[in-house]
Amino acid sequence: MHELRIAACLLTILIAGQTIAANQAQKAQTAESKAQVLEQNSAAEGSKAPPPPSGVITKTEAQAVDPVGEEALNDAITCLSRTIYWEAKGEPGAGMEAIANVVMNRLGHEGFPDTICEVVRQGREQGTCQFSWWCDGRSDDAEDEKPYAIAKEIARKALNRQLADRTGGAMYFHQQQLSPDWAAEYIRTVTVGDHVFYKPRGGAAK
Repeated sequence: MHELRIAACLLTILIAGQTIAANQAQKAQTAESKAQVLEQNSAAEGSKAPPPPSGVITKTEAQAVDPVGEEALNDAITCLSRTIYWEAKGEPGAGMEAIANVVMNRLGHEGFPDTICEVVRQGREQGTCQFSWWCDGRSDDAEDEKPYAIAKEIARKALNRQLADRTGGAMYFHQQQLSPDWAAEYIRTVTVGDHVFYKPRGGAAK
């Protein structure tokens, strides 16, 4: 009788675990589908109105998205989240939001790709990535759960158009301690956290 109770208990735990995993997978799939639509709308010219309530990515949906390996750079939420994480994981929220702003400002702008993942990967053909974490030869998987959760929440807000632009329309940035030659070609807009931000002169990307 005791063994039957243990078996029944283990079976209940197993079923519950499978149910939770299935729910997480469904939330992730829903978030990725919504993100694709939001990404397309952000890249397109015309209305920049917020999405309808049914199209907004929820907090739980965004946090459920967490693919690994090559699959990681096939959905907008992960591409944006990992860019925020790797470029500014040690900074307060404002610094992380500013990195998200740059990616979203580039999205669909003349001279930049129409998807977030392509924006992140841009430049790899020439061996010089726009975002160094993508081609530094290290694992792209997030290592610290808390800052990555914050990065995913910021990515969610950016895609939902719920994130104010802290950068003044910037499309470029560098760490404060650096002085790259290219900076003179652009207009400095603001310093946020550890980074200095710039926008193109005349609105033309290079």
